[in-house]
Amino acid sequence: MRPLSDTLERLAKLRSITVKPSIAPTKLKRLQRFGSNPGALAAWCHVPTTSAAAPALVVVLHGCTQNAAAYDHCSGWSKLAEDYGFAVLFPEQAHANNNNLCFNWFSPGDVTRDRGEVLSIRQMIEAMVSEHGIDPRRIYITGLSAGGAMANAMLAAYPEAFAGGAIIAGLPYATASTVPEAFDRMRGHGLPNMDALQAKLRGASAHKGPWPTISVWHGSSDQTVVEANARAIVAQWSSVHGVGVKPTMIEQVDGQARKVWKDAAGREVIEYYVVTGMAHGTPLDVASGYGKSGPFMLDVGISSTVHIARSWGLAASFERRERTAEPICEEVAHHPRREQPNDLLAENGIQAVIEKALRSAGLMR
Repeated sequence: MRPLSDTLERLAKLRSITVKPSIAPTKLKRLQRFGSNPGALAAWCHVPTTSAAAPALVVVLHGCTQNAAAYDHCSGWSKLAEDYGFAVLFPEQAHANNNNLCFNWFSPGDVTRDRGEVLSIRQMIEAMVSEHGIDPRRIYITGLSAGGAMANAMLAAYPEAFAGGAIIAGLPYATASTVPEAFDRMRGHGLPNMDALQAKLRGASAHKGPWPTISVWHGSSDQTVVEANARAIVAQWSSVHGVGVKPTMIEQVDGQARKVWKDAAGREVIEYYVVTGMAHGTPLDVASGYGKSGPFMLDVGISSTVHIARSWGLAASFERRERTAEPICEEVAHHPRREQPNDLLAENGIQAVIEKALRSAGLMR
């Protein structure tokens, strides 16, 4: 436990943050009715007009000081959804719940199954399934920072609802129950051991499986939520997937290390991207056409949005580069990035032909 003075100093810094309302353009529409909403959250969604009869759904949770429109604008999720025909749902925090717009991942009343914020998000998902014919077998969730921690809470509390989840700069489930504990865990202090982490996950629901696949993303230079939390998330989910401590394989993807754990059937069930030199935020590749730089939205040459969607089978396994990079979001976080190779498929127009053929054959949505 850190000294009380340290916690008070960090609280003072948080209170000094000015949260500006987003002016980002958005395709998102308000989801008006979704149950009792005990967590008092707002909900925004986008269902492309070209979506399949039973589209997949990606639930996206913003980080602290962000809102749904700003996170969507910079992450590129609704743009990707428009191109590939799946739906997106953006729960949004309210100032009345948390002054800094953080999802309350450290509050037991908000992360316990059928209570608080997790129940509100579950109700939003049920409304999307009912109103838009979402395929209940293809529902996924992702989030950044506090949103990443809340995404992990949703995966733990309702594992039967999700096919997969992606946690970006987040924290393991149920490791803090107060604000001071939350700060400690963010700094890597007091994280439970592997057995305790796994017990918390198994105790979150009566679920027996199958379990959602897990994707973890973290910057090696993140000083806000240190990388120890990412390793703890992997450890927390390893037991239910029946995998060991060591990854099955390690590879390089867009210049970054990707560790993979496969289950007994050879299925990739956990992946962990370590983005070298990246601070706290969502990794993006603006040149991909999906995403824009902004506060906590970092152009580091690898798009978590695109790679996560591909891992879930929601986007093609080749890159789309027909778009030029669009203007940045508000303040810019500068990060060095490598040169990107030209995509001959996009330049020659072959990619569009392939995609049209795949859609016509029912092999791609």
